[in-house]
Amino acid sequence: MNRERLVAISYEADDELRKANLDVLDAQARVVFLAGLHPAERAPALRQAEVLIGWMLKRELRPGELDAARQLRFIQLLSAGADNVDFTAIPQGIVLAGNVGAYAKPIAEHVMAMALSMAKRIPQRHAALARGRFDQQIPSLTLDGAVCGILGFGGIGQAAARLMRAFGASIYSVNTSGRTGEPVEFAGTLADLPLVLAAADVLVIALPLTNGTRGIIGRRELAMMKPTAILVNVARADIVDERALYEHLSANPDFSAGIDTWWQEPWGGGTFRTAYPFLELPNVIGSPHNSGVVAGIEAFAARRAAENVGRYLRGDSLTGVVRPEDYTPGTKPLQARAFRSSEPP
Repeated sequence: MNRERLVAISYEADDELRKANLDVLDAQARVVFLAGLHPAERAPALRQAEVLIGWMLKRELRPGELDAARQLRFIQLLSAGADNVDFTAIPQGIVLAGNVGAYAKPIAEHVMAMALSMAKRIPQRHAALARGRFDQQIPSLTLDGAVCGILGFGGIGQAAARLMRAFGASIYSVNTSGRTGEPVEFAGTLADLPLVLAAADVLVIALPLTNGTRGIIGRRELAMMKPTAILVNVARADIVDERALYEHLSANPDFSAGIDTWWQEPWGGGTFRTAYPFLELPNVIGSPHNSGVVAGIEAFAARRAAENVGRYLRGDSLTGVVRPEDYTPGTKPLQARAFRSSEPP
């Protein structure tokens, strides 16, 4: 173990999560769990920490603690997204990375569950049966030969594409570069959004929520889509205009949506409410932002985050490096000279 280098972990970690971190990092650095420290020990630990692994930094860290962490060089999130990070509270020069791909496989399964349920019109047919209507003649949709547009072609998007291809769907991918090594029928950027929207039988939203993606799916974009299209959002709700989606679903009963992420989400299991009655619509399936929650996923994500920290400690290329300017207007770009990212653009 290198006792000179300190990795601090700010989220509450049970025995399984502690083991996941220590198995990866114990030989490379000293690991300290802040949540278990006495207040008198916490400040010295943060002052010595070179790396911080956190989940919800706003809740885990006290005001001013990052300013006092003078040795801190790298922050690794347990979460994939960085939209909950207050970048104004992070001192300049600290690199931050999301946990890219950690939840990709279970979320891709969730995408398929929602897409198939809506393609087969299962909620509508179930409701009709409950009313005593037994109609075998109404056709459903098939994914065989369908076009699946995937906005955000990182870990989640690529995992969803592999499952979609197994059902015979063609893949139209959108990412920041317009390039991918995955087998797709079309690869583009957000500049190609109108083309992808018009072609998609299923639209999967797997983008990070940034200044450039907030609200990109609005009334005009929804109108570009097929009347029978299926929209599945497993990213962040604010990528889609809430009112526009509700009105489009209300006016177009053959259009459907699977919604896992919501515009108003209670923290800690509080009462859930929506500004519009989405769940009264027959062409909507909802889930409580749990698409990535399966048995063992937290330990898997903790191990994956620790592996990226290991890359940092060894001086290797990092995955998931976040650009603060994508989240906070006016933030200066990070200096690329000290850190390299192996993530494709």
